[in-house]
Amino acid sequence: MLGTIVNAIAIIVGAGVGILFKKGLPPQMSDTLMKGLGLCTLFLGITGSLGGKNTLLLILSVVIGIIIGEAIDLDARLNRLGQKLENRFGKNKSATTRVSLAEGFVSASLLFCVGALAIIGSLESGLTGQHGILFNKSMIDFVAAAIFASTLGVGVMLSAGSIIIYQGAITLLSKWVAPMLTDIVIAEMTCVGSVILIGLAFNMMGITKLRIMNYVPAIFMPLLLYPLMTWLGIV
Repeated sequence: MLGTIVNAIAIIVGAGVGILFKKGLPPQMSDTLMKGLGLCTLFLGITGSLGGKNTLLLILSVVIGIIIGEAIDLDARLNRLGQKLENRFGKNKSATTRVSLAEGFVSASLLFCVGALAIIGSLESGLTGQHGILFNKSMIDFVAAAIFASTLGVGVMLSAGSIIIYQGAITLLSKWVAPMLTDIVIAEMTCVGSVILIGLAFNMMGITKLRIMNYVPAIFMPLLLYPLMTWLGIV
């Protein structure tokens, strides 16, 4: 778990730096930065999605994942939790300039958890006790957390909890999940997650208002669907 813990700490420290920087930003600059970060997220989503090779698997993963997410209504649950935390700990801010804690948490969690580095690095930690990949990821996430927290606020810092849960679970269960997380499955999970990042980018730029958290279960669908489709001879 050392690699995951270091990764989480890097995000917390990086976000802290970004939050300090945010205090000096005028509202207009903060809004422009948000849209600029949305464009960067769009680029990450597009480039990441190109690694997928099976369109049918992508479509099925997204459809089934959304059905699960909407049934549980993860987005509403998370926003209620975020609103409670904001009401309890938040400072008075203009409603037009405030970015919700939940929005920052979801955006940062997706950015830090989507991608092959999170999965491969966690497997390396669990199977070999080496943490090189996650240490490298930590440096990248530190910079990203500082940049995103300068606009998205304290929710970015809370996304360290997502890292602990997501990467920690893969690390602890690595001996059992490693056979399922083949190169193809990792590529397809990254593809699905990257498509969701594209939706997140549109939200950040104010183009759409997707209930993006309800899409998140789709990321894990290739774990189940790829073996089934292979067995059925579809892939």
